[in-house]
Amino acid sequence: LGTREHWDAAYERELQTFQDIGDAGEIWFGEESMVRIIRWLERHKVPLDSSVLDIGTGNGVLLVELAKSGYMNLTGIDYSPSAIQLSEKVREKEGMSNIKLKVEDFLSPSAELSGFDICIDKGTFDAVSLNPDNAAAKRQQYVSSLGRALKPEGFFLITSCNWTKEELLNEFREGFEILEELPTPKFCFGGRIGNSVTALVFQRK
Repeated sequence: LGTREHWDAAYERELQTFQDIGDAGEIWFGEESMVRIIRWLERHKVPLDSSVLDIGTGNGVLLVELAKSGYMNLTGIDYSPSAIQLSEKVREKEGMSNIKLKVEDFLSPSAELSGFDICIDKGTFDAVSLNPDNAAAKRQQYVSSLGRALKPEGFFLITSCNWTKEELLNEFREGFEILEELPTPKFCFGGRIGNSVTALVFQRK
């Protein structure tokens, strides 16, 4: 899951499926993860013209849902060209021509990837963390890219199934402060209660 080859192959399959039957493919962490993000933005009255970056957009379905909720300034990036091809097809099918999509590696971003009000990550930091080639350095690169992409006082919403709240607080301790933990489904195992997914909102200092 930590390699570009894996995602290229996965999105090539999903692209083929979309062309065959019009199915956009898997929604990471399910529909409720998108609802959770949109509800938070609405609850905090985040203006509809705020610039939003979806890091590792995949099939772009989150951006489509944001557009349906009235958000107008939406950008999705993914390092897999097949993912961007798929998200372009989904965008076209939904008639959301205002969503910007580009092939971009967040770990070595272009200069124009900056000044966003909101950055959203659903599983991309997880995938970066699974990179077989020096994952710790890649995670550091991610944090510095995030610092460049997000405006001071901008919001970063992350959903992760690999990291606990405490671990994420540690990963993003430099330059970011925690604002809120979002409720996620709980499970009970061996008498202990835990979450299979962690969803946090940070603010850039």
